[in-house]
Amino acid sequence: MFAASADEKAQGFEVHLEDEDVTALMYALLNSKRRIQKISLSTGSVWIKRQGTEKPSWGPKAQSFLSKFLPYSFMRPSPVLDPAGMMRREVDTMRLFEARGFPVPQIVYSSTTAVVLEDVGLTIAQQLDRLQTTDVDAHDELLIGVAAGLGDLHSAGLCHGRPHVRDFYMRDGRLGFMDFEETPQAVMPLETAQARDLWLLFLPLSQRAIKGTPSLDAAYEAWASRAPDAAIAELRRLVHVLGRFLPLARLIGRVQMGSDLRRFIKATDYLKNAVNPKPQA
Repeated sequence: MFAASADEKAQGFEVHLEDEDVTALMYALLNSKRRIQKISLSTGSVWIKRQGTEKPSWGPKAQSFLSKFLPYSFMRPSPVLDPAGMMRREVDTMRLFEARGFPVPQIVYSSTTAVVLEDVGLTIAQQLDRLQTTDVDAHDELLIGVAAGLGDLHSAGLCHGRPHVRDFYMRDGRLGFMDFEETPQAVMPLETAQARDLWLLFLPLSQRAIKGTPSLDAAYEAWASRAPDAAIAELRRLVHVLGRFLPLARLIGRVQMGSDLRRFIKATDYLKNAVNPKPQA
């Protein structure tokens, strides 16, 4: 039988595998270099996630260099770490979220550059894909629930770092979190990182909301009613800065409107208006 380490047990993680499962898992760990790999075991499926299997990207380094010349902390990238540091950051964040009472995938096994996680089922992105043609109301209610769950996370003094509907799932009616590859709070104030979280979440939400503005209004209110006041204030500053780039983005869009640019325009334009208090009648 395979069991989690004593440290993992102390953190609330404990998984037992049959001997044949251990053999299959160890074979996959030793004989594959795929970054993400799904393995079927006798007790269910697990996912292997590896660090250091891909060539380093120049993007984060370029962003880090450029951010030194801009007075906006929300543009700073997370610290660049080696594969072992990346894995340690992800596992530590999972344990922190677990300790604060938020659902995360159970850790089956971890090493310096790989982690084996339980299969949590459909991600929020997959659930939305199924609902968009069968139940519009449930589809947009799920989007609102995601924003509410992020607000609960922020109210607990945490942030995700790279929130996206593909990085969330549902467990017992609560929003679960996974894929912790960034720690923006290491290079910026926590409230700035939380505001950045909300803006990043609205990039896909603004495109997916079938009912449009009414659903986005409800999603924003669900987050703002839970989020710290400091995060809401930071969000106002963040979208005020990003709003200055909207005319340029729209001009570029006339020539080539890619999906990323479309999401930037739609999310930023919506939030620029949403964060401004409505005048009383």
